[in-house]
Amino acid sequence: MSGPLILVYNQNPETIAGYLRGHDCPGRVVTASHADEAQKWITEAEIVFAWRLPSPIYAAARHLRWIQSMGAGVEDIVANPHVGPDVVMTRIVDQFGVPIAEYVFAELLYHVRNLAEARRLQRARQWQGFSVDSLKGRTIGVAGLGSIGKEIVRKARVFDMRVVGLSRHQPVAGLVDRAFNDRQWIEFVQDLDYLVLALPLSAQTARVVDDTILGYMKPHAIIVNVGRGRVIHQSALIQALYRGDIGGAILDVFEDEPLPLDNPLWGLPNVVVTPHISGPSVDEEVAAFFLRNLKRFLGGEPLEGVVDRERGY
Repeated sequence: MSGPLILVYNQNPETIAGYLRGHDCPGRVVTASHADEAQKWITEAEIVFAWRLPSPIYAAARHLRWIQSMGAGVEDIVANPHVGPDVVMTRIVDQFGVPIAEYVFAELLYHVRNLAEARRLQRARQWQGFSVDSLKGRTIGVAGLGSIGKEIVRKARVFDMRVVGLSRHQPVAGLVDRAFNDRQWIEFVQDLDYLVLALPLSAQTARVVDDTILGYMKPHAIIVNVGRGRVIHQSALIQALYRGDIGGAILDVFEDEPLPLDNPLWGLPNVVVTPHISGPSVDEEVAAFFLRNLKRFLGGEPLEGVVDRERGY
């Protein structure tokens, strides 16, 4: 088959490869699910369509022109010294907003409606009233107003919440009730009931939520992280939770994944831990995105989701 050699890499690449082959993908599609398999193809690959291809493998790339991430996160390839400056990088955009926003509000509603107590009483076969609250009128702050953050804002409006936002680059006029920039973190967090982090990882966002920021939050405030684990200073968060400086945390992403079994976050009663499942990738949707971008790439047209290496995403 004519066209570029395309290496598809993840834990189970055959579904994506099958979609591409079944939709007249213009190129030769090869797959790898382990580093040694990828090593066999990387020297000839012109295009890599992957999730977390081990960094050293890129050192053997001789003809690489474009890397398409299978997710929104690209910090691993942006920081990779083996990827040359002429290699184009793109990430998936506009696919994760809805499921991640659903995750956020599933957890917030579980919390505010005190559903854990409802389940406890059911198991005990006790008919007993208990207090519940509402999201209406609460203040939610969304840090990161890309496609994911905007969908979280949209759903917050449905629940009649007051919505504020923090963004470095995205225009936010009319989107939120009050907008902050990335030099206004303290002002941004101090009146929040809920802080939702939908930030990419970059030099500017790494550990931006530290003990100083946590110290300005309300003692009942809840942090929800659906962006990147390293935007929170994890040890500072743990100490703040121990001390009761904030009310709790709902965490889908962590500094180290899988979360080590001895990490205190597992056992804290005011913490929800989930294994990076808030924005699941759907193989067919991811493959369709790549195929559209591939046709643009081969036609010399602008690509979707182009990564700015200086920004880091």
